[in-house]
Amino acid sequence: MLPTTDAEAARVAERYRRFATEEAPGRSELYAQWADGVANDPVAQRLLARLPAARRQPPLVFAVTRMLGAAEGDYPAWSRWLAEHVEAVAAECVARGLQTNEPLRCAALLPALALVDGPLALLEVGASAGLCLYPDRYSYRYEDGPGLDPVSGPSPVVLRSRAQGLPELRPPEVVWRAGIDLAPLDAASVADRRFLTSLVWPGEEGRVERITAALDLVREDPPLLVAGDATADGLLAGAAEAAPAGATLIVTTPGVLPHIPRAGRERLFAQIDALRATRPGTRWVSIDPPALHHRWGRDAASWPGFVLGMDERALAVVDPLGAWVEWRAADVAARG
Repeated sequence: MLPTTDAEAARVAERYRRFATEEAPGRSELYAQWADGVANDPVAQRLLARLPAARRQPPLVFAVTRMLGAAEGDYPAWSRWLAEHVEAVAAECVARGLQTNEPLRCAALLPALALVDGPLALLEVGASAGLCLYPDRYSYRYEDGPGLDPVSGPSPVVLRSRAQGLPELRPPEVVWRAGIDLAPLDAASVADRRFLTSLVWPGEEGRVERITAALDLVREDPPLLVAGDATADGLLAGAAEAAPAGATLIVTTPGVLPHIPRAGRERLFAQIDALRATRPGTRWVSIDPPALHHRWGRDAASWPGFVLGMDERALAVVDPLGAWVEWRAADVAARG
């Protein structure tokens, strides 16, 4: 671990105070309490300041402590546990990163995938354990909208989402699935499964059960997962070479781009553009914050929520984790 300085401890206090006041409220009361505790606790601040800056984010630290056995109790009990286990917490935080893998995102991806004729070959950047590579294996129940099951029948993984104005949906025909991640997770690994479920914030009902059911499904038929930096020259194209020639290749980047520095995003865009040029018919589908880039058009930069886009066209406003979808493709077409 790194030596502690007053400046680093102050940065920890500032980061956790911001999390307590701006990010956790309305989503996890417990995390808001823990973060507020750290923001007012010089001892905890100095302990966490010993972690690298990129590995001391509140959601990662809190998830790791829960994964390692910290009880979901009051802040004094959590801070005592942290002091007793800080070496183990630091080791896990350094070894792991935030890898939220929410299968519900497929409820936001599905309307875009339904526009593309199959068979499909899916290649996801930032795949984690690959749970978003199985849109054809999940059942969908859209509030105020359609329900959809896989061709084989209802799935043990049921994705419930609100929807408005969706186009006609159909189960995608996926014949190949692969992902790239800096540190892929294994759906069959007890440790990786515990980490993924620990990344769910306390108070988010239904997510642990949904992720566990998706992990069980993926474990039975795992995707090809490649460890590496997808922004590096040749890695994306190399992974795509394994896709069947007769399938439409779809590169997906659901929610990962905000975690890639701007220079890396530009390199990734160049890799995607090159792949689309060398493999005709390749599509790109993404879920991004509206102002992150202008690939979906400048009008979309003012949309609420995140933007679901495909091939330089904004299609819908969506919840970043897939809890709701508002289709806007007609509006985009009307503006030309």
